[in-house]
Amino acid sequence: MKKSFGAKTLVFPTPAWVVGTYDREGKPNAMTAAWGGICCSSPPCLAVSLRKATYTYGNIVERRAFTISVPSESHAREADYIGTVSGRNVDKFVATKLTPVPGSFVDAPYIGEFPLVIECRLLHTIEIGLHTQFVGEILDVKAEDSVCDEKGFVDIEKVKPILFAPEINTYHGVGRLLGRAFSIGKDIRAR
Repeated sequence: MKKSFGAKTLVFPTPAWVVGTYDREGKPNAMTAAWGGICCSSPPCLAVSLRKATYTYGNIVERRAFTISVPSESHAREADYIGTVSGRNVDKFVATKLTPVPGSFVDAPYIGEFPLVIECRLLHTIEIGLHTQFVGEILDVKAEDSVCDEKGFVDIEKVKPILFAPEINTYHGVGRLLGRAFSIGKDIRAR
């Protein structure tokens, strides 16, 4: 028997991403967002949903670009802080001592200290309700060499991304490897 929780924003995993933008004057800003994920393979796209009240919302609408910086476990404290104050009132880069780096492909900064970065051009804006979903076409993915495996692929266990648990408001690391996708289930035969 499963317990019903009703209609809630409760699903796992939920990322702790940091969305990078410039404001109208060119000041770099960042905010932590959890409502996001890959939404298309071709063209490669991701989606992140933000409330209109956020400073980042207006920056994305103005500049039509954003980045996603994926913090590692070692930057959980900074990622949390970035999500608790507004860029209207605080320079989050000064406060956290993180480095804004201009994007190579889009008019938005990313965080230099975070191991994985995605640069996105705004492709679609979808009004949903309290949140607006921004679909960004991925123009580039950057990863530090230290988080790549021997074949050059990004290794999730080296990135050590932060996961967010909605409802209980906690951060978590990634668990152990269970097996290779499109492979571990091959031995199940249709009955």
